[in-house]
Amino acid sequence: MKPFWRIFKYIWPQWPRLIVVFSTAIIVAVLLSVSFMTIIPLLKVMLGQEGLHGWVDRKACDWKYGVNIDLPDVEDIMTGQATDPRHSLQVTGVEEGSLAHVAGLQYGDRIVGAGASRPSQANPTVAASKILEELATSKKPEFIVEVKRVDPNNVLKEETLTFHSPSDEDFISKLDWSGVRRTRWSLKLGLAEKAQWAAGFLPREQDESTKTDAVVFIIKVMVVLTAIRCLAKFYQGYMAHKVMQVAITQMRQDAFGHAIEMPMGYFASERPTDTISRIIRDTNVMASSIKTMLGRALREPLNALFMLICAMVLSWQLVLIFLCMGPFVVGLIAFFGRKMKKATKKSLVAGSEMLARLNGVMAGLKVVKVYNRQSYERDNFRTINKRLLKQLLTIAKVNAATTPTLEIFGMIGGAMALIVGVHWISEGAATQNRIEGAEFFGLLALLGAAAESVRKSSGVWNRIQEANAAAERVFAVMDEPSESESADAMALGRVKDKIEFVDVAFTYPGERSQVLKGVNLTVQAGHNVAIVGPNGSGKTTLANLVPRLYDPDSGRILIDGNDIRKASLGSLRSQIAMVTQNIVTFNDTIRANIAYGNTQATDREIEEAARRAHAHEFVKTLPQGYDTVIGEHGTGLSGGQLQRIVIARAILKDPAILIFDEATSQVDADSEAKIHSAIEEVMRNRTTFIIAHRFSTVISADVIVVMDDGQIVAQGQHEELIQTCRLYQSLYETQLVKANGDRPDPDTSCKT
Repeated sequence: MKPFWRIFKYIWPQWPRLIVVFSTAIIVAVLLSVSFMTIIPLLKVMLGQEGLHGWVDRKACDWKYGVNIDLPDVEDIMTGQATDPRHSLQVTGVEEGSLAHVAGLQYGDRIVGAGASRPSQANPTVAASKILEELATSKKPEFIVEVKRVDPNNVLKEETLTFHSPSDEDFISKLDWSGVRRTRWSLKLGLAEKAQWAAGFLPREQDESTKTDAVVFIIKVMVVLTAIRCLAKFYQGYMAHKVMQVAITQMRQDAFGHAIEMPMGYFASERPTDTISRIIRDTNVMASSIKTMLGRALREPLNALFMLICAMVLSWQLVLIFLCMGPFVVGLIAFFGRKMKKATKKSLVAGSEMLARLNGVMAGLKVVKVYNRQSYERDNFRTINKRLLKQLLTIAKVNAATTPTLEIFGMIGGAMALIVGVHWISEGAATQNRIEGAEFFGLLALLGAAAESVRKSSGVWNRIQEANAAAERVFAVMDEPSESESADAMALGRVKDKIEFVDVAFTYPGERSQVLKGVNLTVQAGHNVAIVGPNGSGKTTLANLVPRLYDPDSGRILIDGNDIRKASLGSLRSQIAMVTQNIVTFNDTIRANIAYGNTQATDREIEEAARRAHAHEFVKTLPQGYDTVIGEHGTGLSGGQLQRIVIARAILKDPAILIFDEATSQVDADSEAKIHSAIEEVMRNRTTFIIAHRFSTVISADVIVVMDDGQIVAQGQHEELIQTCRLYQSLYETQLVKANGDRPDPDTSCKT
């Protein structure tokens, strides 16, 4: 999970948005829970004899005094056993250590009077609803409660008890609350006062008109709560999405920025398309997971939490029974998460391979068609595609199995709570764990909603594991070391004296054989050097060491006596321009491509560079001229035209060092002549390395260097080498353009 936590580096800076995300998620959860809780007063108003106020008063007595009370008229309707159903309250439970327990109230007592609502000679009986109202709403520090109690001899006796209300702070402070934490928290939270305040919007009368008004009022409250909840849900979803997009955008930026600062050696051993896949596809996987994490993963557990809190207010025992399946659920989520991470990682690798294959085939489509290899490529693609399909099906299987499996365990827990709850309802007042029908239905709704929230969040862990697998691949790239530059790197001045290669040896990363073996070469400033040799001789590698695209394994490269590894990369590369064998242009305008190395250049300077490179003559004929967009891979222009644009780019940079890597090997005779003319002009007074296969590009060089098997085997002028170096003579005959006239017989070896 370590890679996953690193994602938060891009999330934490957006803490103001995160506050909105978290606060709105809490608002959604609270309002959803309250909406479900309104089921209870709705049922009480529509179906109950006591009405909404009677139910609120009974709950207030429970929260304030720790006593469970039933109105005997309800009991009489259910059991037919009460003798004075309208003038007493039945005690069905007393919490040990509570205010009611301290006052001496016992299970089975009948309360016949309380405070001002007590029997008298003028009024020998008091309505049960009045007694209940007095108990629930009394603000007096202490008051008298009269009860009827059956003693052990089965004789009905009257008792007078002294009740202390929560407003008696001195008495409250002396109580031992260790055993009555539920009642203590009810008092601290002021649940009774809040519930009575809400019920106060409706009259206490219980006629049909009042009931209708109460139902309409409750429905209006539900509608208002739903509207507010949906608005909060919108802001929560939008801000979560914004946090995700900003985080992933910055992550892509950092990954791309780091990738282009990495040494070329990394891309020699790793496919560039794999890096592209990680920056694009893998970050998309992470984006989806972050959105889930800040959306459903945050909202649904909060919904479930607040639902369970409300359910515990109704019956904490049934909630604990419902939660007994929790450990099994956690174990299953962890199991499916491990499966998901493994399959996701393999699918990302397969997707990267597919991208690489597609890129290669599309780039070389001409070759595929000419060599009739469509069937071969289809088979290769089918193999990769099937491998990807296998992993995607594994992911689908894990996703499909997660929810039903968790639903089974949720149903088991819910069934257990349902059975116990039905048992308690059927026992009625015979047990202190009893629960009323309306509350039980409300509890079922809350538990069902909590289970649904858990079900919706069941796939969250799988999404997190997907993000973890993708993060491993993305951060693996970002953890790769960038091009090294010493802390005290010096600013290298423009070359004035010479460039020296001293005992330079080099091996490509991941390879065993050396490409360069003890190369020694001195190039005077302002001279042009033509490097020739068979394929694989190391000539391109030697040129690539000058701008430090690679660093030698041993030996040194000096510019004016300064080791380039001690110079800053910026100062070194600012004086180098390169025209590579593979023409490199960007999907941008011709103007932007030419000015790529000098973004401050004016339009006049750009046009002048194009003229010197013989590019202006065809650019001016294009409909958009210099604003013509060069498509991907230079679509729309010939190889010779693209080559001249690249040379114009080099000219505009005005470098001290030029590197032409087989720059004229893929153009026609007319383009070669124009390019050769441009090269001759731009080489004046510049140090130039030319790697070419054509005689016309090397004949005018100040020095010709002959390489073979990573070593310099000869160097000199053409006339000298053609007579003294057999390898050069062979290259001249097979690769370079043959000169007219007879050539002397070459020596059998190269002499330096």
